[in-house]
Amino acid sequence: MNLMNRLSTLFILCLFVSAQSIKAQYNTMWIPDTLSGTNFNLDIKDTFAQIVNTGNQTITAGINGKFWGPTLFFNQGDTVHMNIHNFLNDSTTLHWHGFHLPAVMDGGPHQVIPPGTIWQPYWKVTNNAATYWYHPHLHTMTEEQITKGLGGLIIVRDPIESALALPRKYGVDDIPVVLTDRDFNTSNQFTVVPYGDSMLTNGTLRAQYTVPAQVVRFRILNGAIERSYNLGFSDNRSFYVITSDGGLLNAPVALTRYLLHAGERVEILVNCSGQSGTTVDLKAFNSTLGNFVAGGENFPNGPFANALGKIDFNILHVNIGPANGSPILSIPSTLTNNTLLNAASANITRKLTISDSLASLIPGVTILGPNAFIINHKLFDIHFNEYEVPLGNTEIWEITSSSVFGHPFHIHDVEFNILSVNGVAPVAAQAGWKDVVFIPGATGGPGGSTPSVVKFIANFDDYADSLHPFMFHCHIALHEDEGMMGQFIVTNKATGLQEIHCKDRNFRYSPIRLMIKYLFHLQMRVHKPTMCVSRMLSVEPSICCLVQN
Repeated sequence: MNLMNRLSTLFILCLFVSAQSIKAQYNTMWIPDTLSGTNFNLDIKDTFAQIVNTGNQTITAGINGKFWGPTLFFNQGDTVHMNIHNFLNDSTTLHWHGFHLPAVMDGGPHQVIPPGTIWQPYWKVTNNAATYWYHPHLHTMTEEQITKGLGGLIIVRDPIESALALPRKYGVDDIPVVLTDRDFNTSNQFTVVPYGDSMLTNGTLRAQYTVPAQVVRFRILNGAIERSYNLGFSDNRSFYVITSDGGLLNAPVALTRYLLHAGERVEILVNCSGQSGTTVDLKAFNSTLGNFVAGGENFPNGPFANALGKIDFNILHVNIGPANGSPILSIPSTLTNNTLLNAASANITRKLTISDSLASLIPGVTILGPNAFIINHKLFDIHFNEYEVPLGNTEIWEITSSSVFGHPFHIHDVEFNILSVNGVAPVAAQAGWKDVVFIPGATGGPGGSTPSVVKFIANFDDYADSLHPFMFHCHIALHEDEGMMGQFIVTNKATGLQEIHCKDRNFRYSPIRLMIKYLFHLQMRVHKPTMCVSRMLSVEPSICCLVQN
């Protein structure tokens, strides 16, 4: 009898140790802090984070923290004021990805924040309720700075979304999930590479999180340098897509897989009702991706070799606990009533091309190697505006790609509707407002004998400014840094005036008055080299209108 008792005790102990061992495999996913209101202070500085469980801390570049910045909450209709302090030793920028705002507030390559300065953009929030983000956009440095952890989520609320029975308890049933992969050297420091060997979810290795047994909302951002994620759950359960990049869909779309490319966001609902005490894994089913979708390659060696290439891997281990107070227990049948743009309303169709093999364009000269990716047969030139778009235009952009590789294409300032991908209308989960669209690779081998063609339609309204361009580019940071980017300006030829938003009220400046104001502030910069504030007129990366703080 004693022997049986001892064996039973030993068996129970083994089960306990085994359970603890399994639990120890995971780390609790960090949830970013939040900031709300209309005035936001963001400090960018080098710091350290214990990302790898043992050994050295990792040097990061955080925003108000160690890795990944706070989640900002905006209300539609508010005017938000940002105070961005750059405490780095390098220049940077902060781009408000997905936002409709004046070009001078956009935070692209032209709105450089030099070390030791403050940038103070502000704008009225006109975007629909959805999940957006902010990240650095300094040309040739975007990949490196995102790798170190610069970036964060933005959640916009509006009356339509607020009236719906949706989960919105941040960190409880409304969960932010930022997907990145990173590579570490033997000292636990980041290496700047396109693909990492380690999956980080909200900056957490081997992440787990406990959610209540009710309908849970996951706000998922692909913040990776390059990798796409073919999202799904380990038990193949259905989930419900409720947003595309820029707002609610008309109704939830039930899926078991969703392919999320770099820069894209998606919000999904998962019904965990009655499942307390169980677990499920959110996974990337990347073994099924094609060879020319980022993450679908299997490079055995070289700069693109990585441990996560063309395999399925865990993103988040989900523990389901008891239901929370006042739980949402069902999926809504409808969400909103989007009025999408009609192709017949377009003023113009602009035709863009994506291609690779720069060497074929410049015989005998290889700047970025034989597989460089370019738009309209040229590398990015910060002094050259590809297009001049009249204010108020509705335009179709038709992108033809002979590149064998697929590219997530992002345009600043506007939200668009996808019209077709290779002649086929978008699937329901992509039929809302977007700011990133995936351009599939051409088929037929290198050089793409059968190019892919994507068409989308957008309105270019509200903001005209011939001095400050908006960007369009591939959102694979490596491709963007290497020159796969262009820029356009929006002009108001009816008046010849620029709509520039100033700190106290709106002015309309003629180009002559703008230049006088610029020269005045430049003189202040030269004669008063103190800690300064970068204001509204950043004309070139090396020139900011800086005034004494």
